[in-house]
Amino acid sequence: MLKQKININNDIVNTQEAVVQIEHLKKSFNGNSVLKDINMILSEGENVVILGKSGIGKSVLIKCIVGLIYPDSGSLKVFNKEIAEMNPRELNTLRTKVGFIFQGNALYDSMTVKENLEFPLRRNKTITDSHIIEGLIVEALENVGLVDAIDKMPSELSGGMKKRIGLARTLILKPDIILYDEPTTGLDPLTSREISSLILNIQGKYKTSSIIISHDLNCAKITSNRMLILHEGVIRAEGKFDELKNSTDEWISSYFKTD
Repeated sequence: MLKQKININNDIVNTQEAVVQIEHLKKSFNGNSVLKDINMILSEGENVVILGKSGIGKSVLIKCIVGLIYPDSGSLKVFNKEIAEMNPRELNTLRTKVGFIFQGNALYDSMTVKENLEFPLRRNKTITDSHIIEGLIVEALENVGLVDAIDKMPSELSGGMKKRIGLARTLILKPDIILYDEPTTGLDPLTSREISSLILNIQGKYKTSSIIISHDLNCAKITSNRMLILHEGVIRAEGKFDELKNSTDEWISSYFKTD
């Protein structure tokens, strides 16, 4: 994405372009309003963490971004294109540029690690050369530090390893945007920190833009450039981790209390 340039006091300032733009987004299920009026932007190269209580629509929001769920109203643009106006072919093309890390990893139990990583490449059909595919698989596994696991089955992997393989499978298509749904859920503190650091390393290496759904405050602190707090269907607060943690608004700062 191109960056805009704005002249302020005769100085040229680079501003990041929005890769996701959401305005007045609404979504209900069986008359229950989950997303009431969502307005947010994800900028190029930015990590945004969305914090909020369970069951309030965080996962619904990121599923809307890749067209797995359609909103009832509002505007949702990815790379300046309205999701609701895309045909199936355009959506499939978009999904090669937007990686989705599911909370449960979504690895195929009957496939080896190598076969799990091959799957998106074979399905995408843009790369057919076996040597290139092999090289991409090894590169993706190197990125997550698990080259030695290439022939293992998912049942042989720990929870943290499964998270890493899920990330490697997403990285193999070199997406511009990555959506993480609770990337550290169910992991011990040390492994959670490792996964969080990996997310940060991926951002630095590939200049990805990411939305990270998380309850894990340590993950949020490590990975976020900016944070949003979702409450009762709207973005109630926005800012950097320390700004929100030290907010004089007790409702906002309460999200950062660990006892």
